[in-house]
Amino acid sequence: MWLPAVSIPLLPAFIMLSSRYRVKVVALCHGALAWALRMMRGRVCVRSTHAFVFCKCTHGNADSVLETFDLYGDTHPSVCIGPQIGEVLDEAVRRVRPSRVLELGMHCGYSSVRLLRLLPSAGRLVTVELDPLTAELGEEIILVAGFKHTQFQVLTCSSGESIPTLHSFLEPDQGTSEGFNLVLMDHDPHQYLPDLLALEREELLCPSGCSVLLIIRDLRAESLREIMDYIKAKPECYCIKAELQFMIEIFFQKESTGVTVNHV
Repeated sequence: MWLPAVSIPLLPAFIMLSSRYRVKVVALCHGALAWALRMMRGRVCVRSTHAFVFCKCTHGNADSVLETFDLYGDTHPSVCIGPQIGEVLDEAVRRVRPSRVLELGMHCGYSSVRLLRLLPSAGRLVTVELDPLTAELGEEIILVAGFKHTQFQVLTCSSGESIPTLHSFLEPDQGTSEGFNLVLMDHDPHQYLPDLLALEREELLCPSGCSVLLIIRDLRAESLREIMDYIKAKPECYCIKAELQFMIEIFFQKESTGVTVNHV
């Protein structure tokens, strides 16, 4: 009986606050619901995607694995980037010709396989995935595609936890600078800017040039505006190479290298 007596006098204050912050509250609730649905769909998707690809692809054939992923995506919900974005990713990899690649967000291993099949024989991929199930099944798909553990490393942790440890996975080659030549970000977009800052701070971006590919799943995301504002505010070391509906490619280089950036 005491609850109505306490709450009724506070009702005008609740109404005023709800009116003032209604938009923010609604946005927050929608964001939380969308995140929960993505997490639930992602886990279900990983299991069903893995089973479909594992059973129907030709083992040891990376192209067959990708084609089977695409076949699954034609008839089922999927969080994989798909062939349209995949072809743009392929073009970027062929142009950059990286030897060391960092992938943040594994999504069943689809992007990992696309990346690995275009790396040189001595190339290496480090992929970071927060969800243990996704990491485990994604790693199995990479092995099914015919790649060996000497060619890649899967880290099961958050991107923030992984970045300070990445130096141990980079073995400097003769005549090359340390750092990743290409970074693919397809994880939590709110982590894009913090992780880019962390990669800079740890000096993990190749100083002579590193392409950073940002997968865009929500054009309205505030986090996307934040990282773009940061890039535009640092023209001495960043430029936007390509800006597409579903992916943005930015290029990093240290000013002291004296390398001229050619826009495309």
